[in-house]
Amino acid sequence: MDILPAATTAASAAPASSTNSAVLSSDFEVFLQMLTAQAEYQDPLEPIDNSEYAAQLAQFSMVEQQVTTNDLIQQMLSALGANDMVSAANWIGMEALVQGPAQFDGSPVTIAPNPPITADEVTLIVTNAQGTEVQRQAMPLGAAPFEWNGRTVDGLMLDPGKYSFEIESKSNGEIFVVDPAMVYSRVTEARVDSGETLLALDSGYLIAATNVLGLREPV
Repeated sequence: MDILPAATTAASAAPASSTNSAVLSSDFEVFLQMLTAQAEYQDPLEPIDNSEYAAQLAQFSMVEQQVTTNDLIQQMLSALGANDMVSAANWIGMEALVQGPAQFDGSPVTIAPNPPITADEVTLIVTNAQGTEVQRQAMPLGAAPFEWNGRTVDGLMLDPGKYSFEIESKSNGEIFVVDPAMVYSRVTEARVDSGETLLALDSGYLIAATNVLGLREPV
């Protein structure tokens, strides 16, 4: 299991900052040479106004400040990403509450239902990795965690694999909402992609760390 080190992001930002500083220094020298040449070869009868020199210097100063600001922002973002990476690495082995498929290996999968309070009948709909519905099962009303054991009404165990879950809510016999179910899945890897911390789950599902709604120790 490969975990990207937090230092990688911060280290990669350093050369970029040094490069920007070197380029800025070089550009400033060229700017001074051009300004000196402009003053040297100006028309004595129509000399350049001092305010124009000041304006050019102010313009370059603004560019210099913007480059410096961009470097500082990049360093802050890199540091923030590194801190997120350290925190996310601690989640490996934990079970994350997410909206997405779960890996069934014979052990129960914990569903976190949240049906509307107006529902008087709730059904769990289970589909396999191919999108085929394999089970419908009545669930208790309320938001208490529900353990799906992977068994059919005949007591047969479904094959191990990735399964997705939806919760169908009815009122007076009428379906009025079908929502994806929240499930607990084990975190197997943490990585950084384009500055965003991502978590790989045992179902093969990849999710942003910011989309995790809860964590718990494996049961």
